[in-house]
This record gives sequence, structure tokens and C-alpha cells, in this order.
Amino acid sequence: MLDILLSAIIVIVIVMPLVNKHVEENLEIFIFVVGLLAVTVSNVWNWELLKITLEHPIMISLTVLIMGILFKVFNKQIIILINVVVKNIGIKWTLALSTFVLGLVSSVTTAIIAALILSEVATVIHMNRHEKIKFIVYACFAIGIGAVLTPVGEPLGTIILSKLSGSPHNAGFLFMIDLLWIYILSSNIFLGILSYKIVKKDRIFEEHMIRNNADTTNKEIVHRFLKVYAFVAGLILLGDGLKPLAYKTVVYLGGTELYWINMLSAVLDNATMAAIEIVPEMSTVTLKYLIVSLIISGGIMIPGNIPNIICASKLKITSKEWVKVGFPLGMAMLVFYFLFIKFIY
Repeated sequence: MLDILLSAIIVIVIVMPLVNKHVEENLEIFIFVVGLLAVTVSNVWNWELLKITLEHPIMISLTVLIMGILFKVFNKQIIILINVVVKNIGIKWTLALSTFVLGLVSSVTTAIIAALILSEVATVIHMNRHEKIKFIVYACFAIGIGAVLTPVGEPLGTIILSKLSGSPHNAGFLFMIDLLWIYILSSNIFLGILSYKIVKKDRIFEEHMIRNNADTTNKEIVHRFLKVYAFVAGLILLGDGLKPLAYKTVVYLGGTELYWINMLSAVLDNATMAAIEIVPEMSTVTLKYLIVSLIISGGIMIPGNIPNIICASKLKITSKEWVKVGFPLGMAMLVFYFLFIKFIY
């Protein structure tokens, strides 16, 4: 009975934001409530989980708050900088390099900082809504994928290295770079090319093409902080609540099965899934299947990654708008890299 209920919760998390406008507009609260439900159904409430749920979102949320304030204070300087970049290299190259560079540096600056910079770039450069959504989704894919290279970028990298630190892998700081560099670099180049092609014709630069972002209110900044806190707390609860189902299923699967099962990281925290699935005895090939599927699937839907959550909140991108771009892109990348791992590398 428990497995059925938890499976139903997964379906609800995937479907409801796509079919219900009220849920879509209040996605953060929805995830938090569903997380509470999952933990209650699984009966895994304890003081440690409560402490983690309250404490872990603080750093992410405060970063969003502080950076939001800094971007507001230094808005004029940001506008000038983006003016200079766009004027010298054009919008097409600005979008392409933003995606590529932020995707790679996210492993050093953290995915959160990269996402906040991305949302600021997308806000001030003049694009129509469809172009803006495509840029955000492409770049968030790149950030989510690139951030795994070091334990600094996001929790997923930390979890993986901690679980593989002993024999036989003896994973150190550079382990993920050695294991995944070809996947990270090639996907970031690909996503940069897609970003270059968003704007069909490079527009002649004009001053009005850069929008002033100084009208962001303090209330909006605080509201974004609270929404991110609720979202992250909800993802923690959801991940713990679904662990009983995961322990009965995914831990017994091989690399190819895990590759497709891990599409669930489109709606679940990929660090939690990695914590459940990874064991030191896994082969290098199995680890590639597992990690590549996690980092790609995280871009398919808004809950899949912290960068998605931050940028969707800032740009007011709905779940339907995100999935319309993210799902076909994610599926194409998943199929390509599955075949790449299986037959080439």
C-alpha cells in the first residue's frame, strides 16, 4: 500500500503543475505541501530530518537574498557592463558565451551564483518571451550539468565524492573531471550553440535593447527568498519521503536501467537520488550512466535543479513553458549520451 501511495505522489508532482494553473502559480508551496505529505505517508518524521529541513535551505535562500540586493544596488553598473558586451560582440554571441561560460564556472562559483547572474542577464537583455525562455532553459541545463564537476558547484558533487572516497575508486577533488569532462564540455558547447541560434538574426545594437532592472522592489526580493526557502525545504522532504520506494526499486537496477529511471530527477533532488543509488562497488561505466542521466534530467522540469527554480521565479516562467522547451531537449540529450556511453566512451 505504501508503494502505491508514494508512486501516486510522484505522479501528482509531475502532472499537477502542468494541468492546474493554481498549482503552477504556487509551485513552491505545492512542492512543500507534497513533501510534507510524502514524509507523513512514509512515517519517517524525526528530529534530524526536521533540523535538516529547517537548516539546509538557509544558505541557498540567503545567497538568493543577498545577490538580489547586490544586483539591485549595482544595477547601473550591470547595465553598463552588459551594454559593452552586447555592443562589442552582439546578442547572439552574448547568449552563447553566457550559456557556455556560466555552465563551466558554475562548478567554481556554485550553481546558485551562476543562476543569479543568468537571470540578471536574461532580465536586462531585450528579447521576446519565447526567446528569453529558451535562453534560460538552455543555460540552466548547462549550469546544472557543469556544476557537478567539483564538490563546490552543488550538493550532488559532494554526495558522489563522499560515497566514492574509499576503495576501489578513491575519489578525490578531480575525480568528476576525469570521469565526465567529455560529457560536460560537449554538452556545454552544444547548449552554447543552441543559445547562439535563439535570435535568428543578430540585431543591430541600440541602447533601448538593454532594459533597466532597477524597478525590482525589496518586497519582490524578499518574496523570492521565501519562495526558494520553501521550495528547497519541500524537495528535502519529498526526497526523504520517497526513500522507502527508492530502496525497493532503484538500488537493485543496473546502469542502463538507472539511466532511464533517473529521469525522476526532473522532479526530485538529484543529490538525494545519488545518495540512495551510489555504492562504492559500482563500475566506472555504471557511474557514468547514473550521473549523466541525473545531471541531464535535472533540466527537464523546474523542480529538477536549484538554477531552474531561481530563474523561473525571477523571470516568472511557468511549468508548461519550461517543459515545452526542456522536455524535448532533455530527451534528445538523454538518448544521445546513452548511445555515446553504450557504444563509444
